[in-house]
Amino acid sequence: MSGEPIKPRGDAVSTKAGGVPQAGTSTSEDIAAFVAQARALSPHAPGAKGRLIFALDATMSRQPTWDMACALQADMFRETAALGSLDIRLVYYRGFNECRASRWISDSAKLATLMSKIDCRGGDTQIGKVLSEARREAVASGVRAVVFVGDAMEEKVDELCAKAGELGMLKVPVFVFQEGHDAVAEQAFREIARLTGGAWCRFDPGAAAQLRELLRAAAAYAAGGREALLQLAKTANGAAMLIGQMK
Repeated sequence: MSGEPIKPRGDAVSTKAGGVPQAGTSTSEDIAAFVAQARALSPHAPGAKGRLIFALDATMSRQPTWDMACALQADMFRETAALGSLDIRLVYYRGFNECRASRWISDSAKLATLMSKIDCRGGDTQIGKVLSEARREAVASGVRAVVFVGDAMEEKVDELCAKAGELGMLKVPVFVFQEGHDAVAEQAFREIARLTGGAWCRFDPGAAAQLRELLRAAAAYAAGGREALLQLAKTANGAAMLIGQMK
């Protein structure tokens, strides 16, 4: 089916459109050129279709949250119906060095079908690949926001922060929704959110209502920008939580 992920090649995120280039050391001139190019290409103008990367930790401990997200993801599309269309790119990691990305999906039924075919498997976190994919798409197609749902962080936090900083320069906020109380993960997740101008929120295990509100709020931002999120915040606690942290 359209959007079906394929096996990864090397260390990059796997997609049918190709992998993500590996991050290297950048000079100040490289970074300036990168930001200028991205801003020129990024379709953030009013009326442009919203694009959201929906990233999930699909390691074994995530199975309950994965099942919950499968049930709730349609709410992200419904929330944006009045604001304009929304495309979502599913990115997930699991197992041994396995990180995959779907094509852009604009139909909630297709996204639900795709997610229902994925099972969680044991493995280490690969958040760096998620951030690299977001960076690539910010330049290629104008991603407006990233949602990440996870409970752990097993990577070098400085490397993650460097990638988050590049997303911040591109004005692509990362909304990090943490399940559980892992202190190491919380420290890293909060910093990723801060560096990108996004937000960090914790939700309780099994708290579908909490996660639903947070996902709806992130989708509203991706489709309608800050004004849409401010409007939603008048009636939804999840949106108010996000807007309260965003710069």
